[in-house]
This record gives sequence, C-alpha cells and structure tokens, in this order.
Amino acid sequence: MQIEIRGVERLSFRERQVVALKELGHSNQSVARRLGVSPATVATLYNRAKAKGFQVVLVLSGDPLNLFAGDDEPAEPSEPDGA
Repeated sequence: MQIEIRGVERLSFRERQVVALKELGHSNQSVARRLGVSPATVATLYNRAKAKGFQVVLVLSGDPLNLFAGDDEPAEPSEPDGA
C-alpha cells in the first residue's frame, strides 16, 4: 500500500512529514518523538497543513482487501435446471 498526498506542493517539508505520519495512523506524541518536536508543534503543523488543503489517496496494488475475488461468479444465483 502507498499513500499519495495531493496538493503536497502547497505544504512545507515539515508539514509533509507530519501529514504522512498522521495519515498512517500515528498519534501526535508518536510523530513528535519521531521528528524531535513537541506534540503541540505536531498539532500546529497538521492544522496548518489542513488549512492549506490536501487530499490523501491510498494506492492499493492487486486486491489486498479481497474485494474482487469472486468477480467471475454470477451476480445472482442461477436458477436450477428445468425451471
């Protein structure tokens, strides 16, 4: 799985780091430890990035969620022979 941040050109380098980690599910405390800043700074950077506008898109290769495994089967059950 990959994430794509659309509108990333509007974000600073540090905002990009914070957005990527937050969108992967990390807490403010976890991001702060990883980047060597305070949790309040993480919150500020994330809010600033949200104000600039961005979209996060998940790029899934293949079918990791197993959503299309049965696509070759009929959509409705077939009627029994002789009906």
